[in-house]
Amino acid sequence: MEETYLLNYPGVKKKILAGGNGPMPHFPPGTKLVFHFQTLLDNFERTVIDDSRKAKAPMEIFVGKMFKMEVWETLLTSMRIGEVAEFWCDAVHTGLYPIVSKGMRLIAQGKDPLEGQRHTCGMGNMFHYNTTGWPELDELMRTPQALIFIMELIQVTSYPFSYKRESWIMDKDEKMKEVPSLHLQGNALVRQGRFREAAKKYQEAVVLLRIVLSKEMPGDEDYIAVDRLITPLVLNYCQCMLELEEYYEVLEHTSDLIHKHKDCVKAYYKRAKAHAAVWNEKEAKRDFNMVANLDITLAPLVHKELRFLADRLKEKYWEEKEKYWNC
Repeated sequence: MEETYLLNYPGVKKKILAGGNGPMPHFPPGTKLVFHFQTLLDNFERTVIDDSRKAKAPMEIFVGKMFKMEVWETLLTSMRIGEVAEFWCDAVHTGLYPIVSKGMRLIAQGKDPLEGQRHTCGMGNMFHYNTTGWPELDELMRTPQALIFIMELIQVTSYPFSYKRESWIMDKDEKMKEVPSLHLQGNALVRQGRFREAAKKYQEAVVLLRIVLSKEMPGDEDYIAVDRLITPLVLNYCQCMLELEEYYEVLEHTSDLIHKHKDCVKAYYKRAKAHAAVWNEKEAKRDFNMVANLDITLAPLVHKELRFLADRLKEKYWEEKEKYWNC
């Protein structure tokens, strides 16, 4: 295998492990690159840090769309389709890898990669939190070092912008235009009783808004306006979770809303319903009573819910008593 420095790109070495197919592709801006990768430490054991195959899905980036690991675009655009290559990259190119890896791992877990970030840049978040949640990434943050990337270029789609645009490549205006469409799609799916699909639409919209929010200054008019759009979407998502009997999911998200908005009646109501469903009698009564305190017109509804909860608790008591005596 011949080792070579990539032309005009210091601090990078390349080894071709398996030749690709056909001529070198063209990579105009917007071209989608689909690839698998492994990330290894440059040590004797060549310790594997990340492996996209374990996530059971290849990685995708788009040429010219400012992916945080800028060097990856350079590496991939030096490859043919089907080629497997090993790249050694100096620490100057790998400083942001812990943040990128954390985001990819959260996405693989179905989580929002921006969840928990403050309004600051990626490096600022890194220094503020001092931890990514993964010890091996924390070590890379403390000690930036050279890394080895083994990449296999699977697909090159050379039709710029013919794909469904991913959230991270949209600009602010595109994100804000997409949100009402996702909201309406979610509502339509709810009317059809397709709550799981509807929840995904609301979730997509919330992620878009949180990305926009992360780039606004807290307290500014734009920040407040975007933040207000998130609340009804989260409430709709929680209603879907109630229908799907995902009660602890409802408890988590409504509690977050209530922490930010102490007078959010709908959040208290949905949290009360979730508490009641999992037999948290004290918490359910507290939240139902808070609903009536915040909006007196809902007192009859609260009274009905409390009566229904009492009936259910009574049924549960006798069922458990009968089960105990029949043992």
